Amino acid sequence: MPFNLLVLACLSYVVLLFIVAFVAERRAALGRIGWLRSPVVYTLSLSIYCTAWTFYGAVGYAARSGLEFVTIYLGPTIVFVGWWLLLRKLVRIGRQQRVTSIADLVSSRFGKSNLLGVVVTALAVVAATPYIALQLQSVTLSFGVFASGTPEGWALPDRDATAIWVAGGLALFTILFGTRNLDAKEQHHGVVLAIAVEAVVKLVALLAVGIFVVWGLGGGPAAVFARIDASAIGEWQVQPGRWTGLIFVSAAAVICLPRMFQVMVVEDGDERHMALASWAFPLYLLLMSLFIVPIAVVGLERMPAGANPDMFVLTLPLAEGQGALAMLAFLGGFSSATSMVIVESIALATMVSNHVVMPLWLRLRPKAAISGDVRRIVLLSRRLAIVGVLTLGYLYYRMSGGSAALASIGLIAFVGMAQVLPVLVGGLYWRGATKAGAVAGLLCGFAVWAFTLYLPSFGPDAALSAATFEQGLGGIGWLRPQGLFGVEAMDPLLHALFWSLSLNTAAFCLFSLLTFPGPVERMQGAAFVNVFDAESAGSLGWSRGRAEPEALLVMAQRILGDENALALFASEARAQGKEGFLPDATPDFVAGLERRLAGSVGAATAHAMISQIVGRATVSVEDLMAVANETAQIMEYSARLEAQQEELTRTATQLREANEKLQQLSVQKDAFLSQISHELRTPMTSIRAFSEILTEGDLPPEIVANYGRIIHEEAIRLTRLLDDLLDLSVLENGSVQLNVGVANIQQLIDRALAAAGQSRPERNFLIVRDLPAENIFVRTDPDRLVQVFINLVSNARKYCDAKEPELRIKVRQRAGRVSVDFIDNGSGIPKQNQAIIFEKFARLTDQTRAGGAGLGLAICREVMANLGGAINYLPGQGGAAFRVTLPLRLDRKAA
Repeated sequence: MPFNLLVLACLSYVVLLFIVAFVAERRAALGRIGWLRSPVVYTLSLSIYCTAWTFYGAVGYAARSGLEFVTIYLGPTIVFVGWWLLLRKLVRIGRQQRVTSIADLVSSRFGKSNLLGVVVTALAVVAATPYIALQLQSVTLSFGVFASGTPEGWALPDRDATAIWVAGGLALFTILFGTRNLDAKEQHHGVVLAIAVEAVVKLVALLAVGIFVVWGLGGGPAAVFARIDASAIGEWQVQPGRWTGLIFVSAAAVICLPRMFQVMVVEDGDERHMALASWAFPLYLLLMSLFIVPIAVVGLERMPAGANPDMFVLTLPLAEGQGALAMLAFLGGFSSATSMVIVESIALATMVSNHVVMPLWLRLRPKAAISGDVRRIVLLSRRLAIVGVLTLGYLYYRMSGGSAALASIGLIAFVGMAQVLPVLVGGLYWRGATKAGAVAGLLCGFAVWAFTLYLPSFGPDAALSAATFEQGLGGIGWLRPQGLFGVEAMDPLLHALFWSLSLNTAAFCLFSLLTFPGPVERMQGAAFVNVFDAESAGSLGWSRGRAEPEALLVMAQRILGDENALALFASEARAQGKEGFLPDATPDFVAGLERRLAGSVGAATAHAMISQIVGRATVSVEDLMAVANETAQIMEYSARLEAQQEELTRTATQLREANEKLQQLSVQKDAFLSQISHELRTPMTSIRAFSEILTEGDLPPEIVANYGRIIHEEAIRLTRLLDDLLDLSVLENGSVQLNVGVANIQQLIDRALAAAGQSRPERNFLIVRDLPAENIFVRTDPDRLVQVFINLVSNARKYCDAKEPELRIKVRQRAGRVSVDFIDNGSGIPKQNQAIIFEKFARLTDQTRAGGAGLGLAICREVMANLGGAINYLPGQGGAAFRVTLPLRLDRKAA
């Protein structure tokens, strides 16, 4: 088969994956999730466990070690069939705590400690490096099979260049669909669907090769079984110790590997999916392993001596002239490798961003932790982390030289990530587990694994000297990497697994027993251990400290985006019985906001950012001990009293705010009466005085014309004031007649800007608009809507106190409604005045100054109410900001 044709097929397949991911992302953005969250897609995404190791390496593993390869499938099968309650608990915790990675879950469980997040992240990156190198090696070898033209498949020209191109392409795909935006749920629908498609491709490819080998080359099942019995594989004997160790480590890997945790917990939107996955995923593994032994046996018989058994899936079809089948097998192996690298890179990049980059950024900017666009920093850090992770994988591939046995590389990563298992399981079921114990266990296991298995994988005189291998670290004989504490009879893999996990677990338990958990650890421990209890669904309570709602809103906008943050705060405000976008910063709301932010930046970073605003004050140890010693009846009564107290506190706050508002309105009413009398008396006085002068006669014509002009202007001023009062009265009574028609938002804004240009025309006022976004047609009363726009633009021109005044106009369409934001860059409206600006007595400028009577915004509010919309003040925008919302189509009956 021509090598160029192979490259074309590979590129076409990648384009197909791009299209699949793009379509899924578009559907998700439009809210058309539907089957994207189906249990079938979820189960297929779990096939990420089957990488190039299981597609290519399992055959080589069988050829070298007989049926031992089965252990790699038995471990996950046991977990999904027998331990699915553990997986369900992980999924439930992941949804409640909004965890973004396995490092985030461990960090959140142990007091939201970022130190633990850093340790797990470092372990995951180091452990994943050889596994990513394995995928690059497998793709490189598969290219080499076609490039060499020989069944052995070792003569690929410039293997390093191929690996670089593969790594670069994977980085591009991962960045495009793994870091397009910052989702509060950290779910990547496009990537998951692409992984599901690849799952089908690699299963079909492996089954097709297996069917060809059994019926096309082997003479049917009976003949193949006879060959197996006659081969070395049939004589292979089970080694109970090694089998037990490998089953255990593969079971731990399916839980702890970052890519598996990503698809199993983070990407899962419904824990009920586990019901299908508990039997369908083991079935998938069974099908993937069904033809491994026949392919290995037939390959050993038919391929030349010295042929690479890892490549039998490719070389057998090629040797028999089955080019199309070989192409399908290549795409299956390509899918196995690329899907693993994509998801692993996303998971690792999220961990690096949330636990390394963001905490470091907060530490370097403690006084301005929430300034700027945090979302941009997070996305940039994740993209750079993806490139960095793939670079590390490529460097490991270069340094290790590429092992002839793919399976041996994968086991290194499995044992490495298994170090998280004691801390993870202990945290889920033992409330007494502490952060100190978790740190000690992880560091101990990490160090032993690296010394006994990871560093030796580079070979003598690479990471470790040959003297260390022979004489031990520092010449101490019982510190040899493969003979720790004098134990030399064990298999190197089992030796590393045994000592690393034993010392890990011992340190975890010992330090947990010797230390006492902090208050946040106690709360999180109860929430994790008792996650299925309704009472434990809550999270950390911010019982002390005081947070300004507007400060919380600004921070939320930086992370969640303006619209999502405003919608979240407006929803909470409505739930509290308040209007606008600023709810009370109750402990429950602050805790819920923390969980929401954790979905984007991780639990530890979200906790740190909230603490900066609240004042780092949470529940005390005394509070926790008191709660822990109460009986169930007292706890229920206490909860009832607390709910009543919160309700009374909320009611008292509302009454206080209402009283303050009434007092302000009373003052404003007095000022209004004074102002209105002034506004009426001034033109009437002028009209009376100048008219009396005119009645005296004998005046020059130019003076008569001048006095007549003054009388006319004052009459217009008086008429305008009376029109406003009458207009407001008509609007409030609901008796206004609307002239409903179709209008273009862009044209209405143009009219408003032209009409409002007379307000302080001498000022150089910059208007920022997005004209394509404004091209929206609505069915409303155009004149009334323009009246509102004119008022808002005029107010901005009058009262924006910036040196270089600017007005941003943003138009959005969503769910059958249009919103128009008018945001200036001035100092804004003081918080204490925001509640009264739409009242008809409100006038925030100096009451003694001449000008309007303070009816403009009150009229705007009534106009929008009659148009089926609303006008609100937007806090946290830097300057004065107003949002006008209206339906795309105003019902004439409602009008």
